[in-house]
Amino acid sequence: MATQHVRNGLVDDEEKGHIHRTTTGVTISPELFEKLYFSPKTPHVGDYNRRFANPTALGFVGFAISAATFGMVLMGWGGSSGLTPVAGIFFFTGPVLLTFAMIFEWIMGNFFPMMVMALFDVFWLSFGVLQLPTLQLGAPYATDADPTGTSAPAFNAAIALYLLVWGFALLTFFFFTLKINVVFATIFGLVTTASFVLSGAYWKVSQGNFDDALKLQKVSTLANATRFKPSLAANLFIKGRWCIDLCRCPSRLVLLLPYYKR
Repeated sequence: MATQHVRNGLVDDEEKGHIHRTTTGVTISPELFEKLYFSPKTPHVGDYNRRFANPTALGFVGFAISAATFGMVLMGWGGSSGLTPVAGIFFFTGPVLLTFAMIFEWIMGNFFPMMVMALFDVFWLSFGVLQLPTLQLGAPYATDADPTGTSAPAFNAAIALYLLVWGFALLTFFFFTLKINVVFATIFGLVTTASFVLSGAYWKVSQGNFDDALKLQKVSTLANATRFKPSLAANLFIKGRWCIDLCRCPSRLVLLLPYYKR
């Protein structure tokens, strides 16, 4: 009877008198595949992964709800105008959930998710300040024709520059997500585009070109044969909702969602 010895993937067959390499493979389920991608690849001290739930979904809930509301108001759906009535998305819905998610991601040692949660957390807070009339941020630019100062070219140009910087920051994160997951990459691709487009809208306001500013504010639309035109915000909400489903208990999902293979 022939004797075989396996060493580092090589099979030593004494009967045939030579060494040959065998092809081996490992099959894993889609649930395990996604779990490996969302789990940190660095060793951790302690048993935090067992003691705490996955906080990523919590952060994306706040992000998706805030982003969808923000986008729909900007596009004027249902006759909406102005973000003051929904100022809570900038201080509570988004930041509170993102802050909790950021803290627990940090505790669990998940570096990249922690950075993402912190990034969107400070964005909602900083942009929400602009929606509070009581702060009177445009007062230094006030004139008789514009008592609030919010229509002043210098005021809107400063906001445009701020959003432009955010666009490049998000673009950097987009490149990082290309190695993680298609859904993550799509989300960052959409928010990067939205940041640049919104920056362009403020530039147009600073130049007094309100018609083009309104077009940019409504952002890009993707038309299809059914005449339904989802905006960047709508697509962002769909991808965010998809990502939430992937994060929370994949084994309990009734339907298996498509996932990315490298």
